[in-house]
Amino acid sequence: MPRVLRIGGAQMGPIQKAESRQAVVRRMLDLLARAKTEKCDLVVYPELALTTFFPRWYMTDAAEVDAWFEREMPNAATRPLFEEAAASRIAISFGYAELTPDGHHFNTAILVDRDGRIVGKYRKVHLPGHAEYDPARAFQHLEKRYFEPGDLGFPVWRALGGIVGMCICNDRRWPETYRVMGLQGVELIVLGYNTPSTNSQKSEEGPAKRHFHNRLTLQAGAYQNSTFVVAVAKGGAEDGHPMIAGSLIVNPDGEIVAEAKTEDDELIVADCDLDATKFGKETIFDFARHRRVEHYGRITSQAGVIPPPE
Repeated sequence: MPRVLRIGGAQMGPIQKAESRQAVVRRMLDLLARAKTEKCDLVVYPELALTTFFPRWYMTDAAEVDAWFEREMPNAATRPLFEEAAASRIAISFGYAELTPDGHHFNTAILVDRDGRIVGKYRKVHLPGHAEYDPARAFQHLEKRYFEPGDLGFPVWRALGGIVGMCICNDRRWPETYRVMGLQGVELIVLGYNTPSTNSQKSEEGPAKRHFHNRLTLQAGAYQNSTFVVAVAKGGAEDGHPMIAGSLIVNPDGEIVAEAKTEDDELIVADCDLDATKFGKETIFDFARHRRVEHYGRITSQAGVIPPPE
């Protein structure tokens, strides 16, 4: 029997700094209602879906920083989302800033099953940006200041009748992200992102180039690991800081099968037959037959570049 999931990518428009968690969750519930009308099995929301992208601001007060983080999940603000998703029998995935009981800060995403239970958690591994205020930048990108690198690796889960993995934003640019999950048989990767419309260190790199790189990385990762990839953005201008939208769903052949048309709250939908991943996994990307791990040691033994001798 085909294993078809009807997946909704719940793109969100900008979340302003003053907007409350409760107001944001109401928007998420509106998108969930659209997904219910579309008979979706899974709805994917963006990175840091509950707040503005706060790492653009330099903060020194620990209490001010911690106010952007969630200490438990679900909590009072998000419980209505969990309850409505469970009542509608729709699985969800979304990102948020996580503060652990022992004081660690992570950029986190969760996978919630149709019963409203958290069945998977991922913490962002590849943190972009910088840790201290940089006056040379057009705007700040302080993820390295506010988050620790994820400590869970790239796990996958048996969920929704398939094998599902997660990553977040900058992770999508790294081929290792997809390959580690591909080596676990991943059939569906879901991720959220908040990507500025311009490069803070290269202003001529505007939205067109940003969208090109977004599609390039997602399509390559899907094709080279024969998996569906669902990538969902937060777009528009948050307190004057514009972000690309461009949410999309990519099939295992690397083809875009759904893509957002706006920078606002928008639902994109595609039917994803997880059995469509089998052909690539059994032919050109049959890892067991074709990989040559004896030549790949440099990938895990070395971080920076070591050029050949002159």
